[in-house]
Amino acid sequence: MRSATIKDVAERAGVSLKTVSRVINNEPSVHARTREKVQREIDALGYQPDPSARSLRSTRAYALGLVYDNPNAHYIINLQRGALAACRNSGFGLQIHPCDSSSPDLADELRELVRRSRLAGLVLAPPMSEQPELIRRLSEAKVPFMRIISARKDPQDGYPCVYVDDRDAAYAITEHLIQLGHQRIGFLWGGREHRSSPERYQGYEDALKDYGIALDRKLILPGDYTFDDGFRGARKLLALKDRPTAIFGSNDEIAAGVLAAAHSDGINVPYELSIAGFEDSPFSKQSWPALTTARQATEEIARHAAQRLIDDLQREANGEPARHANEGFSPELVVRGSTGPRHTGSPKR
Repeated sequence: MRSATIKDVAERAGVSLKTVSRVINNEPSVHARTREKVQREIDALGYQPDPSARSLRSTRAYALGLVYDNPNAHYIINLQRGALAACRNSGFGLQIHPCDSSSPDLADELRELVRRSRLAGLVLAPPMSEQPELIRRLSEAKVPFMRIISARKDPQDGYPCVYVDDRDAAYAITEHLIQLGHQRIGFLWGGREHRSSPERYQGYEDALKDYGIALDRKLILPGDYTFDDGFRGARKLLALKDRPTAIFGSNDEIAAGVLAAAHSDGINVPYELSIAGFEDSPFSKQSWPALTTARQATEEIARHAAQRLIDDLQREANGEPARHANEGFSPELVVRGSTGPRHTGSPKR
């Protein structure tokens, strides 16, 4: 069966093609009763507007760009799913654009992307979303965007965003380990170009300080958000004479690397070593034992970011002011089998 067209909708509703178009674009000039009639036929026919065709027929664009640079494949997949769900719900298309966040020409690249692909706006993932100079240049070029950033509270910097409180979630993970009796807690950083890394480290440091535990710099190692860096970092920490009894990896890939290193050294988890991650990715559920982590609703966060951008674009098209209140998300502690009470003796075999 062929797909329904805008002409089919117009004929069944007894209205003009222009009226159907106005309903699809949520224009305020359509009478409520007419809008209901047209929407009823759209639903009955299962009509889905083609974003690219709409853009060609109109001066408005009906597609967003999702811009990212992140080594964590699971994070990217969830990011795409969330943004795509919002776009489909609103009749928008989505163009995926991986890029090099360190490129000096990134602002020009994104402006050209918007122009060439006729994008209505950009959803910016970390670390691009957290680069002040890039944000300033996109704003000056009048490129609509929505940022996903790591922040404890609304930055109120004049630019729209969806923010994630990584600091408090990392504090909760560290506090959980401390309350299990651990005092020598290792910390493995993610990439420093991501604001989430210092935010998560800050939560770790603040929890140690609040519980009166001295910070030991030998237990803190740099790295990136990867399994390999987690494995390498864990091997260094576990080789210490006074090794940690717990290790907090800045994400689940890092923590999975720590778990692999522990298994390779015959270390019992969690009896001899507790391990925690962050994000609640598939790694956290599929490892053995399953990882204690912080559940970060990446898909939902991306959906909110894309929907917020679409809403602002539609408000602007209707001559209404954009919404100013930014939305915040707080990851939640999830306790699983990889963390347990600190023990001083050998594990029972």
